[in-house]
Amino acid sequence: MSSTPNDKLTIYQLMPRLFGNKNTTNKFYGSIEENGCGKFNDINETALTELKKLGITHVWYTGVVSHATMTDYSAYGIPVDDPDVVKGRAGSPYAVKDYYDVDPDLAVDVKKRMDEYQSLIERTHKTGLKVLMDFVPNHVARTYHSPAAGKQSFGVADDKTKAFDPKNDFYYIPGKPFVAPQGYNSGGANFNSPLKDGNFDENPAKATGNDVFSASPSIDDWFETIKLNYGIDYSTHKTFFDPIPPVWQKMFDILNFWSKQGVDGFRCDMVENVPTEFWGWVIGKLKETHPDLIFIGEAYDKSKYNNYLTNGKFNYLYDKSGLYDSIKKLTRHEDSGTIWDINGVWNYDTKGIGSHMVRFMENHDEQRVASPFFAGNVWYAIPGMIITATLSTGPVMIYFGQEVGEPGMGTEGFSAEDGRTSIFDYWGVPQHQKWVNGGKYDGGALSDEQKSLRNFYSKLLNAVKDNEALSRGEFYELMLANGKSPGVDTHTYIYLRYTANKRVLIITNFNREERNMNVQLTPDLIRLLKLNGVVKFTDLLHGASYSTADITKGLDITLPATSGVMLEF
Repeated sequence: MSSTPNDKLTIYQLMPRLFGNKNTTNKFYGSIEENGCGKFNDINETALTELKKLGITHVWYTGVVSHATMTDYSAYGIPVDDPDVVKGRAGSPYAVKDYYDVDPDLAVDVKKRMDEYQSLIERTHKTGLKVLMDFVPNHVARTYHSPAAGKQSFGVADDKTKAFDPKNDFYYIPGKPFVAPQGYNSGGANFNSPLKDGNFDENPAKATGNDVFSASPSIDDWFETIKLNYGIDYSTHKTFFDPIPPVWQKMFDILNFWSKQGVDGFRCDMVENVPTEFWGWVIGKLKETHPDLIFIGEAYDKSKYNNYLTNGKFNYLYDKSGLYDSIKKLTRHEDSGTIWDINGVWNYDTKGIGSHMVRFMENHDEQRVASPFFAGNVWYAIPGMIITATLSTGPVMIYFGQEVGEPGMGTEGFSAEDGRTSIFDYWGVPQHQKWVNGGKYDGGALSDEQKSLRNFYSKLLNAVKDNEALSRGEFYELMLANGKSPGVDTHTYIYLRYTANKRVLIITNFNREERNMNVQLTPDLIRLLKLNGVVKFTDLLHGASYSTADITKGLDITLPATSGVMLEF
């Protein structure tokens, strides 16, 4: 298992396309000229300094690498993409068009786009933050073209007469041309392009990114992408990993290229679609020359977590299928959601590997907390966010705009109104733009309630980063000890994080009404911490003081609805 640093990672995910965009037009399927687009240069020293003050250690720049788009950059020598295989006017960041280039949308001077990204990396480091970026290993855009890679570009030497060959980069459907799905609104009613004709010239057809081995993927498939061949024959499930498949070496070269640019780590997309053997090989090989690189895997199968950490050599994995799903049910007050789901996460799902799990309540794939599709009220997320950030020493991540209650509403174009901020369309993010405040990045246009919410996130993230009990301390479960305590029920959660020098008691209330609680520490814990008589507590979130005259009789405390405290003592 790859070693984990002692320091707690606090990750801020942002899309440069959206983060610095000040345009508020938000026209349905709007072009870059109509709806605007954030640039690398918008993420200036002021913005980065404010993120650092928020308590952030790592910034994940999402959608940096060149991907298929409906915007025409042919004047700069960049081939035009067929809109019949592009999702949204801006295009999906996960349909990579050239691994060795960056998105021209993000440059002020398109000819100097790589220089502008390099400057952003340097600015980020100068501010004391680390840089994470996407690595998309499973698939590429159907229009993939990489002049920088030359003969090493994908598919150049493939034998297209074979459905599978260990030396091929792609999978083929011999004798059948690709059939683009129909009924796809590629660009909106007012978008005109000579290429928008319902067809895309690809013969023979290549397999689609989500393992669809058909010439006619559906509109619900990842039809804009083609799957890469890592040496697995999916018709027989036989593997061909010796000699090393060509794709493996090409992917190493890509990761090595970006590592040399100063990138500190990679969020790896859909790692379960790629063999674990590749991960172990490529991460191990990269760390020979870049030992401090961080690898975060987007994984969902809990039964494979240990394999990806041990044999795949990942530093961290997503904890979507465990803690996120449990917290969401509790936050939404669903009948099936109880705190025993959280116990199941640390006691079973991620037992012994909690420090390797990235916890979050929002990212680009998930619905915004403030949207009616999730909670509809930003304050309902407070107890869940406290647990997300403090349950273990593993990383905590927030998505830009989460800290000011951005609900992700509106029909952007390819994206319907679903409570997610579109990754496919040119768009302004309204509540986040209030914090951007015309480029001042001072929150000047935020409401008092939004400022209060952002202050909560700042207190929380700085506490987990700076307090050693939270950043590297042990975990002690206290729900069993409080099973019969007054006020404690299946929608309250209590635990302790501690070191020899620091201890923080965390008490949360998911209920929609206040709870008068008596919180007990176990006799074993009282002896371990050498406690006796009067104990005074200070809440790291609000500064409030609490005390008990006799710790053996517990702490009496009233928690408001959907709230929590982090009591240092």
